[in-house]
Amino acid sequence: MLAQRYPLVWQKNNFYIKIFCSIPNIATGILIKAGSNLFVVDPGDGILRDLNKEVGTDKILSIPDLFITHGHHDHVGGVWALLTYMRVMNRKAPLSIHYPKGCVEIESIHNAFNKVYSKTLPYKILLKKISKHVNFKSKDVTIRPFPVIHKEYLHDGVTTRQVPSLGYKFTYGGLKICYGGDTAYCETLVQQAKGSDLAIIEAGHDEDTPDEMHMTLNEAKSIGESAKEYFLVHVPE
Repeated sequence: MLAQRYPLVWQKNNFYIKIFCSIPNIATGILIKAGSNLFVVDPGDGILRDLNKEVGTDKILSIPDLFITHGHHDHVGGVWALLTYMRVMNRKAPLSIHYPKGCVEIESIHNAFNKVYSKTLPYKILLKKISKHVNFKSKDVTIRPFPVIHKEYLHDGVTTRQVPSLGYKFTYGGLKICYGGDTAYCETLVQQAKGSDLAIIEAGHDEDTPDEMHMTLNEAKSIGESAKEYFLVHVPE
């Protein structure tokens, strides 16, 4: 296991990932570099500040894709700021946002943003709703979305419901990074993490008792150890 102290950085050859943070109920933010291409995963609150410090304006404006695992605020809280910054800085290239089918948060953010700025927006936002879990490519990177299990409590604090959720596996130059997002223990994550060069696994349950929202530390480790290296993230502070 690689030590969990943010930011977390991993690099092999020209494949690089930086996890600025992954703090339950606060924020997540991940940057992937594949050669000269940049991708952002789960742009939570603070992502614009982190990207500006890390890569600067020109690189931010060149990002072709955002990847969303699910719609909880700690994973999408920075989307509006990022979209607005790209508008103010006069981005020209289209931006694709990949997200799970049924993720109303992303569609709501897009609809509201479009309502405010549609007449003054210099770039196109392309919503890429993922309903089929098949490989696709962006630039020289192959992306494999896969379903995971993540639930949330309703207002009564007892009833739960399934949240549209995905993990992503990124392959570049023969190297594989698997990111599970927020999930309970599930076989799809087990399969995708196995043999990956890096697995990023959340361990958000603070007791050694399985549930359908997050994984315990032992569950997360059991999956992570099937990869060549792994990070544990989203661990309660």
